[in-house]
Amino acid sequence: MAAPMRITILSRNRSDVYCTALKQAIACRLITNQNTIPKKKNKFIDSLRIYVRGGGGGQGFPRYGGIGGKGGDVVVTATKKLTLSDVRNNNIKKRFLAQNGLNSRKFRLLGEPGEDLNIPVPVGVVLRTDEGRQLGDLNKDGQQVIVARGGKGGNPENGFLGQRGDSKEITLDLKLIADIGLVGFPNAGKSTFLSAISRAMPKIAEYPFTTIRPQIGIIQYPDFRKISVADLPGLIEGAHNNYGMGHKFLKHVERTKMLIIIVDINGFSLGVKHVHRSAFENILLLNKELELYLPELVDRPAILVLNKIDTDNQSGDTVKQILQQVQNSPDSLNEVDKYMHPTTLMKFDGIFTISAKEKQGLDKVLHAVRQKLDHYAELKRPEIETEVEHVHYETLTKTLI
Repeated sequence: MAAPMRITILSRNRSDVYCTALKQAIACRLITNQNTIPKKKNKFIDSLRIYVRGGGGGQGFPRYGGIGGKGGDVVVTATKKLTLSDVRNNNIKKRFLAQNGLNSRKFRLLGEPGEDLNIPVPVGVVLRTDEGRQLGDLNKDGQQVIVARGGKGGNPENGFLGQRGDSKEITLDLKLIADIGLVGFPNAGKSTFLSAISRAMPKIAEYPFTTIRPQIGIIQYPDFRKISVADLPGLIEGAHNNYGMGHKFLKHVERTKMLIIIVDINGFSLGVKHVHRSAFENILLLNKELELYLPELVDRPAILVLNKIDTDNQSGDTVKQILQQVQNSPDSLNEVDKYMHPTTLMKFDGIFTISAKEKQGLDKVLHAVRQKLDHYAELKRPEIETEVEHVHYETLTKTLI
């Protein structure tokens, strides 16, 4: 009897050991899988469609003349340090519903109004309906727009029946707010330039359309002055007609104070089947694309940067030719096809030759950028002071009255 008992105990111990080992292996596998599964990054988005609905009005109380509470409004508020990705992640269903007003009751004849619903959005958002009607342009922190009003509470005018709140689909369209916008065709070196002058780390490679989303970099000067730079995805011919998602990219230029046009001195071709354009032709085409998208862009302060001078193996002859063409641009137009001619030629405040890859010539560009933006700020200051004086005068007048 003793021997069988010993065998049973041994078998049970082995079984326990096996189960324990199996559990540990499964646990380790789970931990390994958790560590190896890549976390989904918050991708930059510049457009978000949402549904909004104001709260319904509360029902009235006809017998005692009670009035139902008004439904809450849906309010959109511009908020710093926020992205559209945050807005989406905070409400995955993208449905924003304000609170309904409370019904009138025998012992509370005036129904309480529903609470307003506040939607924080990034500064720089434009609100549009599906029909294209603009509801608001939030370009300052704290600005608010009511996008859906709550329904009226039940009262004698509507037969004591609470009214429905407004409801609609709206698009939050973000236009980046930056001091400078980098504009150029694909593979001109915009991302390399941005990474060389700031701490931004955009994707850089030797093929077109490396940048598919706008990037923001910050230039910090020795006196701690900071200037923001937006690197926009490369444009293609016909961008003003939304070819290559041109409108999606060009809209970010609208709020910039200054443009930097970056051109590859070797010219550019989108592919084997596309015509190769010279650097001068690229300058004219970029000028024309900006003009056709928004005519006032060609009057904006701008500088021209000729990139990749490290590839000029002809003693600088290529750069000299481009500079000569740009400086004599009215006469040089005869050298290119008429369809490339812009109606208004951009007047550059400076033309610079650089190698973003080798970090050559960047200091001169940064100095010119700082000088131009400071000059722009000085020109705007009298307007701001006039506005402040006007507001102060109105306030003082109202106080005296």
